[in-house]
Amino acid sequence: MFSSKILATPLAVLLLTSAAQAQTKTEASVEPAPAASAAKPSTPTKAEPKAAQLERVEVSGNASDDAARRASSASKIIIGRDEIERFGDATVGEVLKRLPGVTTGGRPGRGGDIRMRGMGNGYTQILVNGERMSPGFSLDQLPPEQVERIEVMRAPTAEYGARAVAGTINVVLREALAKRLNDLRLGLASERGQLRPNAGWTRSDKLDEHGGAYNLSVNLQQADTLDDLNTVNLTRDLHSQEVSSLQTQAQTKAQRQAVNLSARLQWRLGEGETFNLQPFAIASRNSSDNNSQLTHQPLPTDGSYYYDHSQSHGDSRNEMLRLNTQWQKQLDESSKIDLRAGLGAAQANGSSTLRQYLGDAHKQVREQVDHNDSRDRSWSLNGKYSHQLENEHSLVGGLEGEGTQREQTKTCLQDGLSCRSQLEFGDELLASTQRIAAYAQDEWSVGKQWSFYVGLRGETIATKSSSIAYAVSNRSSVWTPLLHGVWKFDEKSRDQLRASLTRSYRSPNLQDLIAQPAINSQYPCPANQPCGPNTVDHADRSGNPNLKPELATGIDVAYENYLSKGGILSASAFVRRINDLMRNVTSLQNVAWADVPRWVSQPMNIGRATTYGLELEAKFRLDEFFSEAWPVQVRSNLSLFRSSVDGIPGPNNKLDQQPKATANLGADYRLRSLPLSMGASINWTPANTVQQTLITEASTSRKLVADAFALWTVNQQTSLRLSASNLAPLDYSNGSVTLTPDSQVTSKSSGASYTQWALRLEIKI
Repeated sequence: MFSSKILATPLAVLLLTSAAQAQTKTEASVEPAPAASAAKPSTPTKAEPKAAQLERVEVSGNASDDAARRASSASKIIIGRDEIERFGDATVGEVLKRLPGVTTGGRPGRGGDIRMRGMGNGYTQILVNGERMSPGFSLDQLPPEQVERIEVMRAPTAEYGARAVAGTINVVLREALAKRLNDLRLGLASERGQLRPNAGWTRSDKLDEHGGAYNLSVNLQQADTLDDLNTVNLTRDLHSQEVSSLQTQAQTKAQRQAVNLSARLQWRLGEGETFNLQPFAIASRNSSDNNSQLTHQPLPTDGSYYYDHSQSHGDSRNEMLRLNTQWQKQLDESSKIDLRAGLGAAQANGSSTLRQYLGDAHKQVREQVDHNDSRDRSWSLNGKYSHQLENEHSLVGGLEGEGTQREQTKTCLQDGLSCRSQLEFGDELLASTQRIAAYAQDEWSVGKQWSFYVGLRGETIATKSSSIAYAVSNRSSVWTPLLHGVWKFDEKSRDQLRASLTRSYRSPNLQDLIAQPAINSQYPCPANQPCGPNTVDHADRSGNPNLKPELATGIDVAYENYLSKGGILSASAFVRRINDLMRNVTSLQNVAWADVPRWVSQPMNIGRATTYGLELEAKFRLDEFFSEAWPVQVRSNLSLFRSSVDGIPGPNNKLDQQPKATANLGADYRLRSLPLSMGASINWTPANTVQQTLITEASTSRKLVADAFALWTVNQQTSLRLSASNLAPLDYSNGSVTLTPDSQVTSKSSGASYTQWALRLEIKI
């Protein structure tokens, strides 16, 4: 235990204030007896029962998630309802950002795409109820009120799949409970004067007298945003040393209205037999208006097409519906079968109008109207058989099938004429993906100190896409062996070691495989206007149907110490060796849509990469280490990452979007003299620079987000929560530098971030 105290002491000192020290004598006098003595079966006095009961509830609430984490053979972090609700976060991404090794993209305080261990998009597997969602789904669309728990797995497992080089995040929606629950939440948030009202209702109860139950959760929200963005592009001709610049000052006002519904109905069909029905739906409507001012230095003199002011308006609608069913049957005392089936549908349509002007008279030089329609259909079938042997072996085998299909239609008009009349590809696209997988795993214990997990999973993924001018296909198969082990120091020890040796992979997404090009906005040019130059910063984009999946061999090692008053101290290290790394590469290519070579950005397999890191976590009660301290709950973690990509020169030849580190420090405390709970946290990610390719370097600014909350419990049924996200906001920026034999192009975009205040009334009806 001595080493555990040393690890936690620096974090505890930060939170041990002089005010706390002044009151420890008084607080200690009313502190319940230690856990060991409180557990003795003695007859309490009249003043004792309530205090003892409150202490037991607090410890068991913390222990439940930690107990499941401790018992798992594969490394798993579980976040329950208490943690999800603690800060009153607006998005699931804001909840996840406080976990060890998790970072979020996007602006500070706005959530964003989720990344584990600093790795970029596609390395983290995102599941909802164990299922992959329709294309275009984001966890930011899911309100935290509809989430029962979040499971974070740092290494892949056979059952959840191996498309998880960085790890897996499984979001479990609210479960059907026989206990009656009727919660109402009414909230109002504000950022930069833009209001964001929201309302949520959750209801659980018995469905029948035979053990059936249901849960229904509905959430309504509206989010208004106002953002400014300043972008500067500098192009230096390396031969003449002439510099040209383009500065764009833009303001975007957007509005999103959304309805989220999730439900779970559970019937008990007989002894050891249940059937679940789980509908899940999201519908949203979005609109945005953008005004941009452009400043050219010097002004074009070669007759090139240009403009100095633009206005755009866009509208879109998105609907997604997912229906999952699950049937479980206990065949005998040692065998169980689990069958799941799911159907999904999603539809998105949007239109935008862009008008470009020139001069003080706002002479219109171009109008472009775009309309996009996409329809996604998906299905899934899963079967799992579990068998418990007498010699502590738990065998599981399963088959999985999954299919998605996308139909996409685009229309584009420039000044009333088709944008694509000169191109050889059409505006309609049909694409599909099918995945078949089989897995087997064995989990067993050797005595009371050792437990092991061995698994093998095989997957085949086939992708097809077709348009008027082409048809392409891609097929890949991956076998992934998995081994996990846990060793406890002794039978009663709270300390244990974990180790994993795994193989995982990252498959190309559908858009990367589709060969349909996307042409930059200056090509084709308006009628009677010459084209501007095609440069690396205005490159065309194209998919690559020949992409292969990335394969990663990984080693994970972790030490965990579970504390007596709830909480954990842990240190984990990981290494991943990645083959066939995928990355977007910009190069000059001969293309079908132009008579001269064009700069085209295209995903390619570029070689190998290695990434490794260290993740430290300390989650504890302050009086665990300082007997006279307040029982403040402390949550802290620090993660360090390093990586290198073969074939790209250093020093910044890292995995795309991977920072050097990320850290969190937070604490919360429930006052005894008042029905008030308070807490605060700080999330930090340093500035980052990545050499993406031989010619392009990208950078992002640091992110420092401070959050705080205060929860006033009016009575047992009513509470009021005030929360603030992104206190002391910082400006953010991202940029790139691209060097070719002829020019150097520097681009930087920057803007301000803002504090979001939220007030929420929570009522238990």
